[in-house]
Amino acid sequence: MLLEDLRWRYATKKMNARVVSSEKLNYILEAARLSPSASGLQPYKIIVISDKELLEKIKSVAFNQNQIIDCSHLLVFASWDRYTNERITKVLNYIMDERDQPYSTMESYKKIIINHYENMDPASQAHDAEKQCYIAFAMAIAAAAEQKVDTTPIGGFRHDMLDKLLQLKGSGYKSTVILPLGYRDINKDWLVNQKKVRTPKEDFIKEMTIADASEINSQDFTQSLGENF
Repeated sequence: MLLEDLRWRYATKKMNARVVSSEKLNYILEAARLSPSASGLQPYKIIVISDKELLEKIKSVAFNQNQIIDCSHLLVFASWDRYTNERITKVLNYIMDERDQPYSTMESYKKIIINHYENMDPASQAHDAEKQCYIAFAMAIAAAAEQKVDTTPIGGFRHDMLDKLLQLKGSGYKSTVILPLGYRDINKDWLVNQKKVRTPKEDFIKEMTIADASEINSQDFTQSLGENF
């Protein structure tokens, strides 16, 4: 059960030397690949690293977090630095090829997508791609928990230095977040037996009805969509 798996997992602080099997690794990666993505663009990719020398270098730009060298594999999630006509067209054309449909099927929708992103500044485009990347990141964490593989979500690292180390600069991608995969060291991890604590349901979930909502008029709605929609 997914909920049981999520209750089992935690951000592992100390991993042992056990290696994650290729079967489990591929399962986790496939779950990330199949994750939801706006318009199916998937503006990200995953870099898989197990080379210990490279992991040592990554540790040095990630505030010396030991999980990076203790893990079996490190997944680096890298997202697009911007949306372009070429990138969007390539993805949508691939979708049409796979579905055996003419490119013209997507032409009107493609124009809407391109116009949408063209109205964003580069920083906003990169931020949007990062948000999409985090969906795949979460799916990988959930899939790992299902496989009883431990993970440690890490956003604390020097993105610029990691991009240089992995030769991402100039590639159109930027490092977003990293995920060590491995197995908890039950004798050395101080967090392993601690109670899992999350926000209480009554504070986390709020149900609303139309009576709770604010009024909007048709002009507000039209303006929020913008001229391109």
